[in-house]
Amino acid sequence: MRTVALLAYDGAQVLDLMGPAEVFYVASELAGGGAYRVHIVSPDGRDTVSASGLRMGVTSSLADLDDPIDTFLIPGTPHWARVMRDEPLLAVIHGGAARARRVAAVCAGAFLVGAVGLLEGRRATTHWMFLDDLAERFPTTTVERGPIFVGDGHVFTCAGVTAGIDLALAMVEADHGPDLTRQVAQFLVVFMQRPGGQAQFSVRMQAQPPARSPLRAILDAVVTDPAADHRLSVLSERAGFSERHLARVFLREIGMTPARYVEQVRVEAARALLETSDAPLDAIARQAGLSSTEALRRSFTREVGTTPHAYRQRFRTTGVATTSAG
Repeated sequence: MRTVALLAYDGAQVLDLMGPAEVFYVASELAGGGAYRVHIVSPDGRDTVSASGLRMGVTSSLADLDDPIDTFLIPGTPHWARVMRDEPLLAVIHGGAARARRVAAVCAGAFLVGAVGLLEGRRATTHWMFLDDLAERFPTTTVERGPIFVGDGHVFTCAGVTAGIDLALAMVEADHGPDLTRQVAQFLVVFMQRPGGQAQFSVRMQAQPPARSPLRAILDAVVTDPAADHRLSVLSERAGFSERHLARVFLREIGMTPARYVEQVRVEAARALLETSDAPLDAIARQAGLSSTEALRRSFTREVGTTPHAYRQRFRTTGVATTSAG
């Protein structure tokens, strides 16, 4: 039984909080009541009022929650610039994070966990409107502009509002596997893996070596420039390992070969380009680091299960026909 503490505070965005709360609650119900204890807490134990005016009832103050905290979640607020200066709230967030196995910030909640030092030297994301602000305020943080969510160590951040549901589903899968997660997604009538612009399971999210791993710099270099030369011999030279030893470290820490990791990153780059540009396939292949249109088609079909052309046709539109007013 894992305790999930979700922090309500005045001015928080209600969906940031309640979306993940429903995911963990439904997961526990579908698992027979034994998966999660879900607690909505506040800094002082009093009910709070969300940014939209909805009153949010709480279980207790965070300090009065005696259970060991598995997951501590901080919602965002449209007033994040002001809330970042709320020292009593920041002290509560700092204390809750110190008690938790993992910390999750939804939307502009990234600014609050950043304000207590949790984003120093980490990768993170937030709502697309605030990505530049996050990069400016936390210069040691690598701001990811593509994924729905990003995990670095025990700190997780995600894009805007409903992306908290995507992040919570990923945490349920990490805890209990895909079968339960699929049931939760079906019950909530949401995607288990959201298609389109920010794929739920980014390669960067899946490949999480230990913080001191010699692979971290290599993995980041591949993501930063997928089209660069990332042959095994080149990666080996960068790491200072023999090719055989590097392959063993990859398998042990990432669960795949270096070549497979590079291919997955390149396919992810190609997906982003297909979704956001009208560039021809040969140009996308070059930009993603794949040698030709045929190589793009083979890798894309193997990793995504469809062709690049079909993917672009599907995810460049919502599929809803528009009509003009008569």
